[in-house]
Amino acid sequence: MRPHFFTSAVWSLSRLSTTSATLTSSSSATALLRASSALRSLPLGTCNPQRLFVTSSHQCSAVKPQPRTAASNPTTMATKTGTIIDLIKLRRTIYGLNKELPISTDRVQEIVKDALRHIPSSFNSQSNRVLVVFGADHDKLWDITSDVLKAIVPAEQWESTAGRIASFKAGAGTVLFFEDQAVVKKMQTDFALYSDRFPVWASQTDAMLQFTIWTALSAEGVGANLQHYNPLIDAKVANEWGIPETWQLNAQLVFGGKTGEAGEKDFKPLEEIYKIAGV
Repeated sequence: MRPHFFTSAVWSLSRLSTTSATLTSSSSATALLRASSALRSLPLGTCNPQRLFVTSSHQCSAVKPQPRTAASNPTTMATKTGTIIDLIKLRRTIYGLNKELPISTDRVQEIVKDALRHIPSSFNSQSNRVLVVFGADHDKLWDITSDVLKAIVPAEQWESTAGRIASFKAGAGTVLFFEDQAVVKKMQTDFALYSDRFPVWASQTDAMLQFTIWTALSAEGVGANLQHYNPLIDAKVANEWGIPETWQLNAQLVFGGKTGEAGEKDFKPLEEIYKIAGV
């Protein structure tokens, strides 16, 4: 299986290219090719990520070009090219968040639901589960986390811990990622030969879901950071939001408007992490 593209924009370009290649002799193909050419000739930086692929320049006219700065470079690059790799490069951990989302809550839900349905899983087991909390429920999640941690964190360390929790609460929402252990156990029973692998594969598909949603939100200007306060908060989360007992909490993706950008990222030398053979 192949995962759905991170945004409908990328998928639209893929459909356009495929259709144009197979129908070049028809008038429809000619129109599509002209639309594609028009897209490539649009002034760079005039469309935000969710409007990357349109058929005429006037649809982007309301979006003004942004000055090219070091902080905005990754966003500019993704806006220009719209490739999956560029969107991956755009995804960064953003800790400075507020409640002013640059997209609607409906759009956030659309991204999450599309990713949840189309991310690949071993044997199409579909063990991923998600809870998205906004507004007061988002605040309640981090109040719960604060209460749990305050009971176990040493007093001299509490101030810094409380500050971190407050920064998460300052965001607009949280995506909570779960694995349904009932599905994992059923797969272990049905395919006993691979019994020991299904928990690993379930974690891998959950990681793909986390990364996909994080990247898709980043592509639309949403800041996010990934946290892991499980299993400390599992019982209270399950009780508060009626989570089935077979759902195992794995991670919490906090998101919101950005109050700052990520700093420079260091990379290990390629010769230490990459090998090639047969070329």
